[in-house]
Amino acid sequence: MRVVGRKKVKEAAEYAALLSRTLPAVIRSEAENGRYIAMLEELDSKGNRMTAAERRMADLLTLLIEDFEEKHYALKADSPVEVLKELMTANNLKQKDLLDVFGTPSSVSEILHGKRQLTTEHIRRLSRRFHVSAEVFI
Repeated sequence: MRVVGRKKVKEAAEYAALLSRTLPAVIRSEAENGRYIAMLEELDSKGNRMTAAERRMADLLTLLIEDFEEKHYALKADSPVEVLKELMTANNLKQKDLLDVFGTPSSVSEILHGKRQLTTEHIRRLSRRFHVSAEVFI
């Protein structure tokens, strides 16, 4: 038991030393993010030779980096109309090509200009037409 206790104390002391050198905190800038990424890469370069304390530090840095990047680099979901416009562009379609989905030229125009919302029936037809999940239009 004493060996296990000493090992834990040694690991805790090493981790405390790493914390005091690094002073990890919530990342607030690109520069801090870059600094933490460099530290993480340095730790990762050790591979299997990384100590338990270094693995704990790598885990902490990973969480901090992921938190910053999720907040600053998250992809914004497109609106249903933006998705439709992108699908039209990708398939070289014009408004008149969607009459089978919307029924009239004015309906297509109003939807594409945000004056009207897509109905459940429109979404079902668009999903079938473009072979995509209906969820992309919701």
